[in-house]
Amino acid sequence: MNQAWLTVAGTCLTVAGVIVTAWLTYRGSRTAASIQAEPNQRAADLAAFKEIRDDMQKELDETKAELRSLRSLVRSFAGYVGELTSQMRLHRIEPPAPPDRVAEYNRTGV
Repeated sequence: MNQAWLTVAGTCLTVAGVIVTAWLTYRGSRTAASIQAEPNQRAADLAAFKEIRDDMQKELDETKAELRSLRSLVRSFAGYVGELTSQMRLHRIEPPAPPDRVAEYNRTGV
């Protein structure tokens, strides 16, 4: 009877050892997989960030070009209105006072 008890206890310990070993192997495999996947994930993140940066740079360049065009238009228009105002005054016609924002632009250039 003593020997049967030892056999059952040994069997239980062996099964428990196999379960613990399997669990540790599983955890180790998952850890190794995540370590291997990390550089790939970083590369994917970097590619996404570069694409976002390139898109934003393109938008910024387009906005700057549009701003330059509008500034040029405002300056041209201001010169044109100035010429018309001068012609009106040559003919003794007093032009209406410009709006406050236009007067500010004529004073500061901004």
